[in-house]
Amino acid sequence: MKRFRYRCLIWFLTFLLAMSGVPIACAEQPLDIESKSAVLMDDGTGTVLYEKNSHEKLQIASVTKIMTILLALEEIDRDRLKLDEPVSISENAASMGGSQVFLHPGEKLTVDALMKAIVVASANDASVAMAEKIAGAHETFVGRMNERAGELGMTDTHFVNATGLPAENGYSTAYDVALMSKELLKHPLFFRWSTIWVDTLEESRNKTELANTNRLIRFYEGADGIKTGSTQDAGYCLSATTKKGNMRLLSVILDAPTTQARFSEATKLLDYGFAGYETVPVLKKNQVIQDKIPISGGKGETIRGIAPKAMGLLIKSGDSKKFEKEILLKKELRAPIGKGQKIGTLKIKQGEKVVQSVDIVSDQKMEKAGFGDYFIKIFNKWVRKQRP
Repeated sequence: MKRFRYRCLIWFLTFLLAMSGVPIACAEQPLDIESKSAVLMDDGTGTVLYEKNSHEKLQIASVTKIMTILLALEEIDRDRLKLDEPVSISENAASMGGSQVFLHPGEKLTVDALMKAIVVASANDASVAMAEKIAGAHETFVGRMNERAGELGMTDTHFVNATGLPAENGYSTAYDVALMSKELLKHPLFFRWSTIWVDTLEESRNKTELANTNRLIRFYEGADGIKTGSTQDAGYCLSATTKKGNMRLLSVILDAPTTQARFSEATKLLDYGFAGYETVPVLKKNQVIQDKIPISGGKGETIRGIAPKAMGLLIKSGDSKKFEKEILLKKELRAPIGKGQKIGTLKIKQGEKVVQSVDIVSDQKMEKAGFGDYFIKIFNKWVRKQRP
């Protein structure tokens, strides 16, 4: 009877998660995870493979810096920030306690050096210096952090600083940490610093020695990120990622009882994911899905529909790898059409079940035809008819 009740509870919780819109494929038998909260997520699909109290609001300590790093990388991608750009260290930044690289007020370090200090050594002083560089003031930057969190669907998160130092009303969840970690991994430049084991901050006045706080980088095959954190109230926290073959997994641990526990339990989740699941490649980024799609009213006659991103099909190990593609284009495509504009949907099906879908986008810009363009089209058609 107890076993029946337990199964009913598991089915009910699974139903609630499914209704929330979160893709799930959780473990049939609970893993022995001692930490208060945990999530294992497939990076490619966002599917949750394991969760424990994944939406419980907790302090996350320096795991907060994932958002700080993400905003900095987005500024770099937009060419608003250069790696070799100097950053002057303020009194405020230099006064940060906790983990730091002992920066001095008035000294200047490049963006590259500060990012290395943040990612490798979890430096609070470097984090605040970067926040001030990007937004002008630390408080303004925190506002941006919360705005970006909202855009990513991090509904159970509130940031109060760029460091994760203890402060009232600062919290997040394992699931939200997985969401922002997943977004961070879209920026390959991150791995420039996250895979460093030991280094020296040569640009700093103190020539501070750096050691990566994430020991999985050294001791777990394929591990290449992301961020640790710990305070007395937050416990020991970790967002870790590893790629093996075609599959990348995210393992988030919050409020572990010891530093060893966060690494061992993250390892346990990663091992479980790689043993139980695999990713079947479906599409490469910019792969042509449909060629010669007719366009009405354009300067040209056709465009190509491509995949805006790579896509893989997540399956349980041993399950069928067979799938079918169903292309659904918009009924009437008329110019103007922008490059990257959605023009249809590709559905991936196993049997009658749609297991995944992706937008089909235009590979080029198609401008609306003018009078002269129509004249040229008519003339070209006439020329073709004259050919034997």
